Amino acid sequence: MTSNRRILFAAIVAVAIIVVVLVTLSRTLNIIPVEPVTVQVLYSTEKEGWLGEVGPAFEATRPQINGKPVKLALKKMGSQELVQAVLDGTEKPALISPASSLQVTLLQSEWAKHSPKPIVDGKNANSCRPTLYTPLTLVMWRERSDVLWGANPGGDTWKKLHDALANPKGWEAYGKPDWGSYVRFGHTDPTQSNSGLQTLVLLAYDYFGKTNGLTASDVQTNPAFQKWLLDIERNVPTFGSSTGDYMKEMVAYGPAKYDIVAVYESVAIEQAPNATSRYGDLRVIYPPTTTMSDHPFCVVSADWVTPEQASAAKLFADYLLTKPVQQIAFGKYGYRPLDKSIPLDGSDSPFKRLSNLGFKANLPAEVDTPPADTIASLLNFWQTNAKK
Repeated sequence: MTSNRRILFAAIVAVAIIVVVLVTLSRTLNIIPVEPVTVQVLYSTEKEGWLGEVGPAFEATRPQINGKPVKLALKKMGSQELVQAVLDGTEKPALISPASSLQVTLLQSEWAKHSPKPIVDGKNANSCRPTLYTPLTLVMWRERSDVLWGANPGGDTWKKLHDALANPKGWEAYGKPDWGSYVRFGHTDPTQSNSGLQTLVLLAYDYFGKTNGLTASDVQTNPAFQKWLLDIERNVPTFGSSTGDYMKEMVAYGPAKYDIVAVYESVAIEQAPNATSRYGDLRVIYPPTTTMSDHPFCVVSADWVTPEQASAAKLFADYLLTKPVQQIAFGKYGYRPLDKSIPLDGSDSPFKRLSNLGFKANLPAEVDTPPADTIASLLNFWQTNAKK
């Protein structure tokens, strides 16, 4: 090699080394932007306030996967709507969070009909786990609650509600004809929203006097139950698509629109104080048995989710279980924390703050989650006979 060629070769090597050093340094100093790992997150609508606050806080910690920054793309949907969007391919998330494991059960069951590979694993606590808890409650205007069932309906909550809804005289039967020709009860569309589905589940369990073992046969072959359920459903003026929006409508429009609605405790905690200055106090009533929304966050296992996205999704799910984030969910948004070290009677407890409206930390017995075929039977019966 001639002297000139040696000099040229050395120069090329030197330039290459300088380029590598500069690129490495610039990435370390974030001078050249690195393509982020974007995590598409589908979540149930009632968590909008909480995730809208803690999502940016998570990104502010500058999380990384393989040296790449993690970014969140959050999208809210009704829980049942969320499941359907994943099944039909209109949404391709890396992380899903319906309101309840009911939807995880349905998603797994429906997905298995077309693919041998599970899309989520509800039994794997490492990739799919509860994050927050909130029971289903009934929220009614206090004045009307006093007339309908006194200070406490006890174990006859659903029976008394059924009788009031089925009575053709409506409020006149209770000496209040000026309140309207019928008692206005509301819950969300169970084909779109988890709280609507939970309402059907609690109604069915209560009718059969069970807390477990509800079967598809119970739903499909008992005409008396079917009539009883339709007595209630036919008196629901509108089935909403979002639990949070449903509660907001009750507060915004007052008893002219709804006398009583079935919503999550957390939604009621967030919205009930706003009603007092508008139409008077609300009362929260806990049904004789309850069902809990556990707000699972499940990493999706599908061909559209890269290993980096799956790792980043788990990183965000881990963050949501940290004590400060759980504390925000409880104190500010009314969710019961998964972290048992957070006291329910602490200084920021909404149960203490709003005890005058009926909120309480202790809950009645919880019913079991029915199997997928029972849930499907309830939904099919409702769609065929009650959907408007």
